[in-house]
Amino acid sequence: MTEQTIEQRMSVCDVRALRNDERKVTTLEGRPIVFDQRTDLGYWDEIIDKGALDNANLKDVRFLVNHDTNQLPLARSRNNNANSTMRISVDDAGMLVEADIDTDNNPRGQELASAVSRGDVSGMSFMFTVNGDAWENLDADHPTRHITSISRVYEVSAVTFPAYEQTSINVRSLESGRASLESARKALESARRRSERIRELNQKLEDLNDKGIR
Repeated sequence: MTEQTIEQRMSVCDVRALRNDERKVTTLEGRPIVFDQRTDLGYWDEIIDKGALDNANLKDVRFLVNHDTNQLPLARSRNNNANSTMRISVDDAGMLVEADIDTDNNPRGQELASAVSRGDVSGMSFMFTVNGDAWENLDADHPTRHITSISRVYEVSAVTFPAYEQTSINVRSLESGRASLESARKALESARRRSERIRELNQKLEDLNDKGIR
């Protein structure tokens, strides 16, 4: 891929309140990125491959609600260090986050903690750029895209509508995926033309050899 466009994906996952301590800080746990799950994006199926985060930039990741960048983040991971209010880990299943939400001084934090505890909010999403992908079944009307390498994760969000539906994907995300699909199909067609040309040349050589033998 020659151009990295910021994309976002949503999924149903188990975001939950882990604890509420004496500082009125509620720790929320969720999994915004899940590996090896096939998801129908309307135009294609998409799978985030295990290992896609191996070289991802996770140095500065915010925790938001519904990707609202106009609001202050509720937590933040900076180099995933001890001073961060959000911790990030990657395992065989995907990315796991633990965010310490200030429910004492932040009304939005109180709202989110309450919604999660009640089960009204049960999904997460993430905003990212893709560094590498691969396609399967390019001849089909509904091919499969494997995201093999994520370049950077900018933020993770608790979301109201955690659906991997076509309407939940922003236009730029669709344009990025379509551009990748078009490029892959062009490369496949070019490879087929080269293969056909080589086959024709080999056939001509065989014909010449047969004539020489006669």
